[in-house]
Amino acid sequence: MMGKTENLQVLKDQFGRTHDYLRISLIEKCNLRCQYCMPEEGIPLTPSKFLMNADEIESLARTFVNLGVKKIRLTGGEPLLRKDFEAILAKLSQFPVDLSITTNGILADRFLPIFKKHQLKKVNFSLDTLKEERFKEITRRSGYEKTMENLDLFIREGFEVKLNIVLMKGINDDEVVDFVKFTKDLPISARFIEFMPFDGNKWDRSKMVSEQEVLSAVGSTLGSENLIALPDEENLTARKFQIKGYQGNFGVISSVTNPFCGTCNRIRLTANGRIKNCLFSNQETDLLTALRAGEDVEQLILEAILRKKAVRAGMDNLEKLSDPNLHSDNRSMIAIGG
Repeated sequence: MMGKTENLQVLKDQFGRTHDYLRISLIEKCNLRCQYCMPEEGIPLTPSKFLMNADEIESLARTFVNLGVKKIRLTGGEPLLRKDFEAILAKLSQFPVDLSITTNGILADRFLPIFKKHQLKKVNFSLDTLKEERFKEITRRSGYEKTMENLDLFIREGFEVKLNIVLMKGINDDEVVDFVKFTKDLPISARFIEFMPFDGNKWDRSKMVSEQEVLSAVGSTLGSENLIALPDEENLTARKFQIKGYQGNFGVISSVTNPFCGTCNRIRLTANGRIKNCLFSNQETDLLTALRAGEDVEQLILEAILRKKAVRAGMDNLEKLSDPNLHSDNRSMIAIGG
């Protein structure tokens, strides 16, 4: 039984946007220390007793599915660090949803049989450089060779693979064309993500690489006449393009300069069981405490979605985004789950 609200798609906000895509953060820990995601000194981790256990993740996911959620993505931290990851995946695979995961890929080969067993075929690899030394600089860790081996493995095994590349001016923006060329003979999608402001990542506008800068770099090197704009997907996050004759494609997620808020269908559930109705929002709704107290979680979810702002948690221009008072009390990216 899916519940009283089955297929009613009632998760609508005040602007009429239907929310049917849930991103569940399984853990705050990560085996990397990426500059844009986590402060160099790390963050205070939530004690494990205040994090969702596998049964609680299943219970909350069931409520969201009853409210019309059709897609669930598992995120972290690094989700594959959960010791009970397979148990969680087994529980979520029972729901009629499109399951996917975002991972840095270092541990991915160990879980390939588990992914196959539970029909998880969509994997996003977070990879910000194709250069080993630069990988160490960005992540403050080793692991480049293993990441590339596992990326190749998952492509060969027929998974639907995407690359998430956070662009930072002066750090990896010179690799835009290299990443696009990487899609020439591989059935993958490279997605360039604008550097976004979060607590501890020292964001400022000068570090950001815009969608227009990406397209200009690609066009000037590979020929603007070869640049094909692909049709926009429903509830798009990335505006997608392809180079004529290439097997793969690339996209730009321009959450800062050209956001897709008007068609947003995403809900984020943090590892400690709180809803964030927008990546930029510092407002959260505690579902886990309510669940443990036997309270009406469904009503809390409905109310949280209704409070969603029209654009980026009310930061509707670059001036507001540039005001550290408006985003410095948000979580670090590591504790949100992307």
